[in-house]
Amino acid sequence: MAAPKTAAGGPLVGAVVQGTDYSNFVVFNSKTSEVLSHHRVGLTQEFPKEGWIEQDPKQILQSVNECIEKTCEKLQELNIDISNIKAIGVSNQRETTVVWDKLTGEPLYNAVMWLDVRTQSTVETLSKKIPGNNNFVKSKTGLPLSTYFSAVKLRWILDNVRKAQKAVEEGRALFGTIDSWLIWSLTGGVDGGIHCTDVTNASRTMLFNIHSLEWDKELCDFFEIPMDILPNIWSSSEIYGRMKTGALEGVPISGCLGDQSAALVGQMCFQEGQAKNTYGTGCFLLYNTGHKCVFSECGLLTTVAYKLGKNKPVFYALEGSVAIGGAVIHWLRDNLGIIKTSEESEKLAKEAGTSYGCYFIPAFSGLYAPYWEPTARGIICGLTQFTNKSHIAFAALEAICFQTREILDAMNRDCGIPLSHLQVDGEMTSNKVLMQLQADILHIPVIKASMPETMALGAAMAAGAAEGVNVWSLKPEDLSTIMMERFEPQIKATESEIRYSTWKKAVMKSMGWVTGQPSESSESNNFSSLPLGFFIVTSMIMLIGARYISSIFS
Repeated sequence: MAAPKTAAGGPLVGAVVQGTDYSNFVVFNSKTSEVLSHHRVGLTQEFPKEGWIEQDPKQILQSVNECIEKTCEKLQELNIDISNIKAIGVSNQRETTVVWDKLTGEPLYNAVMWLDVRTQSTVETLSKKIPGNNNFVKSKTGLPLSTYFSAVKLRWILDNVRKAQKAVEEGRALFGTIDSWLIWSLTGGVDGGIHCTDVTNASRTMLFNIHSLEWDKELCDFFEIPMDILPNIWSSSEIYGRMKTGALEGVPISGCLGDQSAALVGQMCFQEGQAKNTYGTGCFLLYNTGHKCVFSECGLLTTVAYKLGKNKPVFYALEGSVAIGGAVIHWLRDNLGIIKTSEESEKLAKEAGTSYGCYFIPAFSGLYAPYWEPTARGIICGLTQFTNKSHIAFAALEAICFQTREILDAMNRDCGIPLSHLQVDGEMTSNKVLMQLQADILHIPVIKASMPETMALGAAMAAGAAEGVNVWSLKPEDLSTIMMERFEPQIKATESEIRYSTWKKAVMKSMGWVTGQPSESSESNNFSSLPLGFFIVTSMIMLIGARYISSIFS
């Protein structure tokens, strides 16, 4: 006789985490915040041209459905009754842009990812339209005009994809960030799917007024975006709709937060002045500024942190965004081949113990905060014949920490009260060398949550606390305490400052590499007009360089 299925000690809440590199579904006990089971599926990215980064929206949706079904199977194997899952929350990669046909449910183009920089010429054209004395885009959105945000990606799709243009003309097109695409699909898609987003994701589009919490007609007119393709805006915690298929059919989807807001909630940073840094593909430091918008003088973003209920107040945050965090380790693995696994970077860096004067600026997509410099590109400098792959691995980890230091310094200047410690989360925090380096370079303690799934936890909290669900209390006295691991600085402040100042010198050298995007025809004409001597000298330099790089990595 089969053992009776248990409720695992309380109502359960599931959370979808849809990230840049993977999708995950995590189920929590709402009374204890304990993770009962999860399933994760990796995702691929496409690079059609230099600077273009795309994903297949159908693969993203399929991965989420697979994660939900596999997690439910695991729970049943543990004799946990899945009917006790009372709500589902969604946390997602932000800014990534999808346009689809509401009649067929088919994407009209690949998802253009947040890291994609194809829209630089669009940004340059639009920037000329902003009056010098009235940057209404930044004052309304809290964001600089940048390739990072959704509006320019959407503008590119509407300018370049005929299928999308035609669907807009015929009233069939819908736009959304990944949360909108998932919620619409999971709640029925072409059969009554709910087209919505929450305030945190809307605040990353450059079409949303962070003061009125609505789509802004002046912004939509500026970007020439038709407002009828935009999703409805909801709070981060309310019932949007119910699952239409699968093992969790009928369960309400009642929480939605952009991934960094979800991590802020999951880290319990509910008080003004609390901050967290998430180490994933990029790095994202959010500082809770309470009910007021704080506009940065130091290159940070003003964004919506969360709004946990239709009738609850909105909270804002200052954010520092680093494009390339953990992605630099993937680059060492996939592009250079000097490590076979991401974990190997920790081992190599530990062996080296220093970068030996080598500095790595991973500006693969330009520099985000605090520079917002699209002309920057990645460089490795300070190389000598002694430099080997261990030093470069160390420099890559150090680069993540230096970028965080730049953001933290900007945040301290904007807020006037320096942080006494930094709360951290994300996949890369399992790297102890990275965490110790971060404490050394910031010269304040780094406090790591032992719960790695803080994004999932934040989405689950929002879903479980929603009106009509009410299985997760957000009262301070009811919140479960998250265990922490603490890393104290182990070097002198003077050494930290010397290394940081050298890093800043290297950053300056990375800027100004991109001066324009020549057409393919002009590139071929330029090369065809070069003298033969140029190719001979270039070949010799490349040969010498190849031998030297080979000696470093061998």
